Amino acid sequence: MKYVNIVKVALISLIGITTSPVTLADGKLNLYNWGDYINPEVLTRFTKETGIKVSLDTYGSNEEMLAKIQAGAAGYDIVFPSVHMHDIMFQLGLLQETNIGSHPDFKNIDPEFLRASTDPEAKYCLPYAWGNVGIVYNKQKAGTLKGWKDLFALAANGEKIILLDDPRETIGIGHIMNGTSVNSTDEAEVQAAAEYVLKNLKNVSAFSYDSIPLVQSGDVAAAHWYVGANIFVQEAPDVLGYIIPEEGATLYQEDICVLKKAPNSANAKKFLEFYLRPEIAALNVEQQMNGTPNIPAQALIPEAIASNKTIYPSSGVMDKLQIFVDIGRDLKLYNREWTRIKTAQ
Repeated sequence: MKYVNIVKVALISLIGITTSPVTLADGKLNLYNWGDYINPEVLTRFTKETGIKVSLDTYGSNEEMLAKIQAGAAGYDIVFPSVHMHDIMFQLGLLQETNIGSHPDFKNIDPEFLRASTDPEAKYCLPYAWGNVGIVYNKQKAGTLKGWKDLFALAANGEKIILLDDPRETIGIGHIMNGTSVNSTDEAEVQAAAEYVLKNLKNVSAFSYDSIPLVQSGDVAAAHWYVGANIFVQEAPDVLGYIIPEEGATLYQEDICVLKKAPNSANAKKFLEFYLRPEIAALNVEQQMNGTPNIPAQALIPEAIASNKTIYPSSGVMDKLQIFVDIGRDLKLYNREWTRIKTAQ
């Protein structure tokens, strides 16, 4: 995920694409991606090289994207689901087989990132990007933070904080602090994780994705957010900081998937092949500041990114990061507890 709509307007103006209703004409490619989650230059180069015009719409969560697709949204070719949503969409019959894993350049992809249990050979989707979910903070308001305990201590001391408007991410903090799995389907463990969050709701200002401006201004001391916060830390290093909490955190990965009903499936497959190129994957990382599964691309990434331990953590830190899996019907446990948290705020 995942820098939801923070600079959507700027992105659109930079690449000259539209977010008007998608069309089914030849020479088109219609992307549906997380807000501000692709370097505009990637799309500009694709169009320049192929003549294919790109249209981009954005979403704020996996659930929002799935709901729109299931509701019959026509015209989208490519979506960028997280791994567990990749599995869900496969099971729902929403994905088109692309055989991208058989492309000669697929050798560039680290096999570690073939995480979707329904697509172990990348017959459908291409691993796109990965990162962690931690804490972005205002240095003047928050001082030095090390982890989740410090975040909630800020709130207890009267400073405002924001948590993500995401049941699994936010209840996941409780799991991490309790030493249980973020994928637990044990009812007692899920309840206990939710209780941890409930006990620390004091001065939680909101559950939101759009927290960066508030942290920048100091109206909020710190927020639960994605590693892409480094984009803003780089712009104002004296004001902002980003950490991976010492207690542990979650890891995300998004894949590029072609929808079964894609009207421009040939163009969509060309885009997957285009994104296999190391220089293109590296170009995206340079602007997005997250990880890439493309091994040779890593040698092309600016040193400031490659050496940033919050973007490319040590093996010891990686061992403390958990990634979500599809938990099927047990998601109702999280939705129930999420309702309890939201109504208690």
